[in-house]
Amino acid sequence: MASEKILEVKKAKVVALEELLKNSVSFVLVDYKGISVEDDTKLRKELREAGVHYVVEKNSLLRFAFKNMGIDAFDEVLHGTTAVALSNDDQTAPARILGKFAEEHEEYFNLKAGYVEGVAYDAAGVAKLSKIPSKETLLAQLVGSLQGPIQKLAATLQAVVDSKSEDTAA
Repeated sequence: MASEKILEVKKAKVVALEELLKNSVSFVLVDYKGISVEDDTKLRKELREAGVHYVVEKNSLLRFAFKNMGIDAFDEVLHGTTAVALSNDDQTAPARILGKFAEEHEEYFNLKAGYVEGVAYDAAGVAKLSKIPSKETLLAQLVGSLQGPIQKLAATLQAVVDSKSEDTAA
């Protein structure tokens, strides 16, 4: 009787985990063995501020959730300690934040794998994703790169207007 109840609880956890994964645009799996409470608290705060959901989960439950989703790319990394960071709207936030943290704490925090809009990445792929700036940064860079030419065009047009008004005034 008790084992049936435990099985039902685990099945419900797998379904909830599967929903979390399905609703995300990206997620990253990490090995966090040896992280201090202080570092974990700082990391979780940074993830929360970026709208990234971070959860420690059993490998077996993750394996079942991935299997239900038809994803088998992570079987080889689902061992040891595993946490998953998910974002519902930012494709690179989990990789950016966890990649930076892994670089600074490589002795006990390592990227395992990731998934962005249907594409699975190994640890090296996630590390590359972590170098991509946020959407806001990219948009700011785009606006900045467009401002120069627009300002030059405006100055040129103003010079033409000024020269025309000088011609008519003379």
